[in-house]
Amino acid sequence: MTDNKENLEIDLRELFGVLLHRAWLIALVAVIGAALVFAYTYFIVVPLYQSSTLLYVNNTGINIGSSSFSISSGELTAAQKLVDTYVVILKSRAALNEVIEEAELPYTYEELRNMISAAAVNSTEVFEVVVTSKSPTEAEKIANTIAAVLPDKISDIVNGSDVRIVDYAVVPSHRHSPSYTRNTAIGFLLGAVLAAAIVVLTYLLDENIHSEDYLSQSFPDIPLLSVIPDMHASRQRSGGYYGYGYGYGYGYGATSRKHHSQSGSSDSSGGSSGAASA
Repeated sequence: MTDNKENLEIDLRELFGVLLHRAWLIALVAVIGAALVFAYTYFIVVPLYQSSTLLYVNNTGINIGSSSFSISSGELTAAQKLVDTYVVILKSRAALNEVIEEAELPYTYEELRNMISAAAVNSTEVFEVVVTSKSPTEAEKIANTIAAVLPDKISDIVNGSDVRIVDYAVVPSHRHSPSYTRNTAIGFLLGAVLAAAIVVLTYLLDENIHSEDYLSQSFPDIPLLSVIPDMHASRQRSGGYYGYGYGYGYGYGATSRKHHSQSGSSDSSGGSSGAASA
């Protein structure tokens, strides 16, 4: 059990060293991922804008069909249920078709319905209608049209209801989405995680033996007879085998040329002597 823990600690330490050794690669891929996501967000993703209006539910007693009940400012649960009822009426086909006709919108009922969201504000009698659009002026126009159409539509359905406008929508000055900072950070993190995963996977699938320590730790009962030096690493450090070969060849060539020169000189001297003797 102790040996397994020691081996696990050594493996984790070696894995951390591999990640640290490839930190430049992880950082490079992370920067590339951030740049790609930023470019995609900036040039391809269409920005969306939101505009909202606030409506207030003021009811002392209302009738819905054959049921009647009263509501006070302290009964927040009942007020929440009433707001939910108004949201359902808002998203009905009759109400949104009237909004489309009034604002002269080029959308179908389903498309406009997906652009609208509504909910109570902090469980109060005030509920907010939010419109999301590609155009900031269009978002403001739709929100204010809903604020104008919805009170009359609710009065036609719910007897005794009183819906008042608390705040009109304005043209948004900033986009709601996408967020360049958030998307760029996500791209950076995804790139870093992807690069780290590739490094770890490469390390785990590597079956080569890179040091004699691995053999001595993995097979402690088998003696290590010899180690083959890394010629490439030796060459990078001090010339290594290739530097030695080059020096040896150079010396051998110089010696050969020297003997050849001496032999040529001797032949030449012998020839001269022969000529003189002749």
